[in-house]
Amino acid sequence: MAGKAPKSDPVQDAPQVGGPKHAAAGLPAVGHSLRMAQQQMGVRRTALTLLRVNQKEGFDCPGCAWPEPDHRHAAEFCENGAKAVAEEATLRRVTPEFFADHSVDDLATRSGYWLGQQGRLTHPMYLPEGADHYEPVSWERAFAIMGEEFDRLDSPDEAVFYTSGRTSNEAAFLYQLFARELGTNNLPDCSNMCHESSGSALSETIGIGKGSVLLEDLYRADLIIVAGQNPGTNHPRMLSALEKAKASGAKIISVNPLPEAGLEKFKNPQTAKGMATGAALTDLFLQIRLGGDQALFRLLNKLILDTPDALDDDFIAEHTHGFEEFAAAARAADWDETLTATGLTRAEIEEALRLVLASERTIVCWAMGLTQHKHSVPTIREVVNFLLLRGNIGRPGAGVCPVRGHSNVQGDRTMGIFERPAPAFLDALEREFGFAPPRGHGYDVVRAIRALRDGEAKVFFAMGGNFVSASPDTDVTEAAMRKARLTVHVSTKLNRSHVVTGARALILPTLGRTERDLQGSGEQFVTVEDSMGMVHASRGRLKPASAQLLSEPAIVCRLARRVLGESSATPWEEFEKDYATVRDRIARVIPGFEDFNARVAHPDGFALPHAPRDERRFPTATGKANFTSAPVEFPELPEGRLLLQTLRSHDQYNTTIYGLDDRYRGIKNGRRVVLVNPEDAERLKLADGAYVDLVGEWKDGVERRAPGFRVVVYPTARGCAAAYYPETNVLVPLDATADTSNTPASKSVVVRLEQSATD
Repeated sequence: MAGKAPKSDPVQDAPQVGGPKHAAAGLPAVGHSLRMAQQQMGVRRTALTLLRVNQKEGFDCPGCAWPEPDHRHAAEFCENGAKAVAEEATLRRVTPEFFADHSVDDLATRSGYWLGQQGRLTHPMYLPEGADHYEPVSWERAFAIMGEEFDRLDSPDEAVFYTSGRTSNEAAFLYQLFARELGTNNLPDCSNMCHESSGSALSETIGIGKGSVLLEDLYRADLIIVAGQNPGTNHPRMLSALEKAKASGAKIISVNPLPEAGLEKFKNPQTAKGMATGAALTDLFLQIRLGGDQALFRLLNKLILDTPDALDDDFIAEHTHGFEEFAAAARAADWDETLTATGLTRAEIEEALRLVLASERTIVCWAMGLTQHKHSVPTIREVVNFLLLRGNIGRPGAGVCPVRGHSNVQGDRTMGIFERPAPAFLDALEREFGFAPPRGHGYDVVRAIRALRDGEAKVFFAMGGNFVSASPDTDVTEAAMRKARLTVHVSTKLNRSHVVTGARALILPTLGRTERDLQGSGEQFVTVEDSMGMVHASRGRLKPASAQLLSEPAIVCRLARRVLGESSATPWEEFEKDYATVRDRIARVIPGFEDFNARVAHPDGFALPHAPRDERRFPTATGKANFTSAPVEFPELPEGRLLLQTLRSHDQYNTTIYGLDDRYRGIKNGRRVVLVNPEDAERLKLADGAYVDLVGEWKDGVERRAPGFRVVVYPTARGCAAAYYPETNVLVPLDATADTSNTPASKSVVVRLEQSATD
């Protein structure tokens, strides 16, 4: 029997702390998955639902974007995938009666954990101007309210259309089509806050802003470098791929400020040996200082250049541009500067070089630890330089592997969710639909917040996600949202963004991945693109949580009909009835999707073309892969301060909080903790268990404070600290962003720790 939602917020003022674990998954992960799933879904629903996750005729996990192998296990999901499915397929419900019992002010005092635990939204809800409670509203009235506000805009650019990475390809294509037919490119998305730096760097250097490897390449690699990533929590199924790579002889270098259990040892719950002893994964752990990755790869590049016969001269001559300028910059790399920037020893870097030189096929994987710094784009370009030197792009077992977070975040970008669309995409859209799309760049996330703050945006529409909690500079973001005339959220569950509203607000409940989608032409399926460019179908099977739910495509189509009216020649009603007609249009607009409906009918789906991977062709401005050079940067740390990274706990997926534990780091029953190196704690006179306020320091002089964090002495890199988001997003200045990509610099926040009033 499923458990009931909590009545009150759990007390988190005394988290229990033990030592970090040194292995991930195994029996504890199985037990934890099943326990949390049963609490949300009950026993029978748990069994029926989890056995369909990531299966060829099932639904794509709404969690991470890691690809599925050709051979699927009966249980093709990880612990955090099970949690994501359980949260969506929960039997708990948030009804109109719930909103009658709880004012917006009351809900605003609740934690994100409590809000999410209440269950699935069942009805469209409306917050009138000046009201203190949401009230039920018909879909017809909801669309009329939105239509009124869109009609009042002086310019389409006063509307912002945000997208979460859960949105399907079909919904995303329709959503961007509506926004552009309305007349704006204001299409910020969650990529702006995570892998925008990857896309910026890769587009410039190899000509496509996606990774260049498939899952099979990991199995063929000699060396895999995992930098700035914690797959044990954020992409647990990746551990199975790393285990298989190790069994085939690969070496693994982990580059991270924190030791992570999943990269130390993986206890594969699918095998008896895995459950019993597990497999050690990392051969060399480089505990790097936050922001030191560019310096590390620059020095490795210098050392490769200085090693006789280490370069792939033929590849460099035939396929690359800018080598001489890059080589001059790399040869100037300085050992002392690198040791300062990285916190590593000379012996550690020399051992890394030995593994690099012994490898003929190298892959570099990375995530937010590389993408959320001021100098993230030059850092990732330096990673590309590193791979180009030895010809490690465009051949089996080698390449770049940015590991995406949300399950269709890459697909949404492919579908045109981007504030700076390519002219070729807009040309294709114009040919297919017969209207002139806007050509000026729109707002990304940071610029959208500024526009709301400054009164330049009036309507905020979110297709999924939890924008307020995901965004930086929490106080600024919340104040900006409250200046909107209307905020609209298409959601499955309650979250913080629903209680930080404009003058008026709507919550529009939608189908989840797990649910059956019946439209006018019959049962529908949607498609997604994984982190490696594989596209496949996703079919929900559960009865919807409420008869009042609409699918995301249906919501977009009905909104477009109301707002655009007779002026639109787009067959919105047809698109709502039959998603195959949407895929037919995608096939004619987006390269690689030709014959989309026929190809996606194959149980394994299909791979999108990738010129660098498939044919060593680089569609850059030079027609070749570009070596680049930039000054080495790394964060400077004032005396008495620490460099903070925001991160997830193990009971968390993005801003969704499943529980209050971080099992692998030894934290239980609390989230307001800050992990501090033992030597730093001694130097700063911080006792383990003391309570401190985290106070951000930035050049604008504004005090940003996150109060009441328990100090946990922990083996972080020296000078570096870590704490969970969204609680610490308040410390990340809105204007502290990565050069070029404008991604919030959430992994290098200078803080001082002050004794808390709660101590």
